[in-house]
Amino acid sequence: MVKICCIGAGYVGGPTMAVIALKCPDIEVVVVDISKPRIEAWNSDTLPIYEPGLDDVVKQCRGRNLFFSTDVEKHVAEADIIFVSVNTPTKTRGLGAGKAADLTYWESAARMIADVSKSDKIVVEKSTVPVKTAEAIEKILTHNSKGINYQILSNPEFLAEGTAIEDLFKPDRVLIGGRETPEGRKAVQALKDVYAHWVPEDRILTTNLWSAELSKLAANAFLAQRISSVNAISALCEATGANVSEVAYAVGKDTRIGPKFLNASVGFGDQDQRLPEEPVREPRGVVHVQHCCRQEDRCPRLRLQEGHR
Repeated sequence: MVKICCIGAGYVGGPTMAVIALKCPDIEVVVVDISKPRIEAWNSDTLPIYEPGLDDVVKQCRGRNLFFSTDVEKHVAEADIIFVSVNTPTKTRGLGAGKAADLTYWESAARMIADVSKSDKIVVEKSTVPVKTAEAIEKILTHNSKGINYQILSNPEFLAEGTAIEDLFKPDRVLIGGRETPEGRKAVQALKDVYAHWVPEDRILTTNLWSAELSKLAANAFLAQRISSVNAISALCEATGANVSEVAYAVGKDTRIGPKFLNASVGFGDQDQRLPEEPVREPRGVVHVQHCCRQEDRCPRLRLQEGHR
């Protein structure tokens, strides 16, 4: 039996592993976390997060082939595939403070994996991370490898709050990036075989590592641009007497544009709406995209402040 372990029992790790367990009854799935209260909640009737349909999925699988545990090292050592879904908050100090992702938890997880592993592992990035994170993680793992082979894959999540289970059941796409080597392709195929239990083959996309990592950040940037654009239009509507909701509806009826992410608001983004600005060496086009988005994102807030003066 293939064994999967997910480090991190949060919003991404918990639901994703629950659906994998439901769709792949021949795979043992264990979600581990150092937080005892969180794991106790996952093992109770009151789950630590709410998503429509999640409770039913967990109840069908828990105790059968889905388990939640605080014994992190044991289950990491036993796993064939390890998903890492730890928090990557924005740095509060040092280089990139206020912008770049803090990879402390990721690096800690990598060191622990290297310390406890006794067999070859496939390590899967599930968190939103900067491009080239896999390279840094690979160095940590291989430096402490003890002769063990590791393959790093990027498998970013594209979930939306409120529809996460539906997004997992019927994803627009599942993206898997790996090294373009025989070992890397074999690892990509192993993860692809997991998703192939329920996802149509044409929706499972395979790329190289860096394309997968950047695709997640690029998707965030495109969504941010849409919100920033409609917020800029809202300023024009205020000046002309137009109704931004009517304008957005009319624009969204164009099939080339579509209606999603065209609601004007105070600004875009939750923690995961991170723009692709983490790399120290930023491509010129990325700098332009993030600058434009952030400038437009500030405008609604400034207008709101002006209105309250």
